[in-house]
Amino acid sequence: MELHVTRWKRYGHDRLYANLPDGTAVGWADVTSGDVTVLRAEYRDDVITVLTKRLQSLTEPVPQNRAPEAQARPMLPPLTPADDLAINPPGKSIRDLLDESGPRLMERIVSRLLRRPSEWDPWRKGLAGERRVGAELNRLGRQGWRVLHSIPLANKVDIDHLLIGPGGVFTINTKRHYKRAVWVGDDSVKVDHGKPAPYARKSRAEAKRVARVLERYCDFPVRVEPVLVFVGVTGLKVVATQLDVRVYQERQVSALGPLSGVLTADQVEQVYGVARHRQAWA
Repeated sequence: MELHVTRWKRYGHDRLYANLPDGTAVGWADVTSGDVTVLRAEYRDDVITVLTKRLQSLTEPVPQNRAPEAQARPMLPPLTPADDLAINPPGKSIRDLLDESGPRLMERIVSRLLRRPSEWDPWRKGLAGERRVGAELNRLGRQGWRVLHSIPLANKVDIDHLLIGPGGVFTINTKRHYKRAVWVGDDSVKVDHGKPAPYARKSRAEAKRVARVLERYCDFPVRVEPVLVFVGVTGLKVVATQLDVRVYQERQVSALGPLSGVLTADQVEQVYGVARHRQAWA
């Protein structure tokens, strides 16, 4: 079993953590005292070997003619259940908002019986759309892909879905326009020839933001591609010049499954380990 070692300094502590490829900590060592603590007994020998070797390397003298090392990358603290975004279901952010501020059960029942529109209807439709696309993305797991849903960012916004696999990293923005026709241009989107919406431009900005976060913690370049997925539409037209944002209907996201040759299996797990950690996005 190959363990990854990360250094963690906080609150006066200086520790080396031995982690599984998915980011789970299985042991740690105190850099000052040299004491090793094993968190998972089944990895005891591997933990002691890798941490002892790393502790020894920290005490070795540095040759005077050695070139200055590159600035060390920041390290995330050990992953805890509270910080693990892998447990988020599709649409969690919307569901939390509805539970916190949306109409109560009786209000919803009365509205349905009277067929009375509600200001919360677009949120419920958005939730249905994210769940639909999330279910399609989850099916790609058998092809080596990792999926995260509802990644919280600042200012009460989130990333609907993040897809990580052999074909690269994709931010997926879900839009539900039931029984509407959608036109996608270079920078804007029109629904039934209506007012332009900046979906494409915002998707590009979201992908760049995600790339900055991932590359902050990964030791290799991470290219992130934006994807727009439209749910329930009657038609979808994309202009020929619009090439930097992938555009699909919900069932077409399966086209991402066969993509490969961008990330190795180890790189997929490293990116996933960063992306699933809530504090990476804080």
